[in-house]
Amino acid sequence: MMEKAVLYRDMAKGPSGGRAYWLRADDGIRIRMGMWEVENARGTVFALPGFCEYIEKYGIAAGHLAERGYTSISVDWRGQGLADRLTKNRMLGYIGSYSEFQLDLKALLAAARQLNLPRPWFMLAHSMGGCIGLRSLMDATAFSACAFSAPMWGIYLAKAVRPIAWTFSHASRYFGFDKFFTPGDSGSRHVTERSFEDNLLTRDEDMFEYMRRHLIEQPDLKLDGPSWRWLHESLSECRKLDRLPSPDIPCFTIMGTKEMVVDQNCIRNRMERWPNGELLTISGGLHEPLMDSPECRADMFDMISRFLNRHNRQ
Repeated sequence: MMEKAVLYRDMAKGPSGGRAYWLRADDGIRIRMGMWEVENARGTVFALPGFCEYIEKYGIAAGHLAERGYTSISVDWRGQGLADRLTKNRMLGYIGSYSEFQLDLKALLAAARQLNLPRPWFMLAHSMGGCIGLRSLMDATAFSACAFSAPMWGIYLAKAVRPIAWTFSHASRYFGFDKFFTPGDSGSRHVTERSFEDNLLTRDEDMFEYMRRHLIEQPDLKLDGPSWRWLHESLSECRKLDRLPSPDIPCFTIMGTKEMVVDQNCIRNRMERWPNGELLTISGGLHEPLMDSPECRADMFDMISRFLNRHNRQ
């Protein structure tokens, strides 16, 4: 039996009957899995969150998926949400290697098998989750199809800043500052510190307040920003993935035209090399196309549902 974990149901605003469990990765790190089941589901969608995210943020998305007949599960990756944090400063985003995230995904898949969640299984990955998810698809995969929202296949950096980011993040491991925040990222860019007008995530003020209230009501979910080590490992993983061909699996990707968190060019380049891939660009969209206005969200989940239905092979 898996140990039950806390799930802030009212805050998440997901479908009724949501549950959460503690999982152990192979290296002993404790992570958290959340799930919203649907009776007679068409399949299960694995919602893989981005950096700084947590299960409850995907409650509304789970509702959209449930309305379209899909069970969904999500995860607190190591180092964020209620999963084990990896440094003494729990507000610091840190990862030793991206291979560690694959251990988390392996534990999530094992739990889904143990719970006998309905098949087929699909991936819906956002931002950093898109980087983790793409790596997993390079090998034999349990997923019948995949969808990505603003996937982190490259990080948005000004041209002049990119060589500095590479140099300093690489040097941080050797000069002992890899567990320091990158400049300007010690909370100043967080939704609790920014105004709606200044945010890079959503065009919908109600959704912005939804994200903001979570971290005010449950500050243990909060993560302030990335470390130099996280930046280096992320840049490195994106570069390694860019050198690999696209996996042989149907893919649907969504990206906003005003995206300024991940690199639009890297997404376009990958999708041009994905034989079974389709890229949808949202005019004026920001980093969270699945957490935009109610009308935009409904349209996005309708399109995702139609895509999943086309590839719903039992």
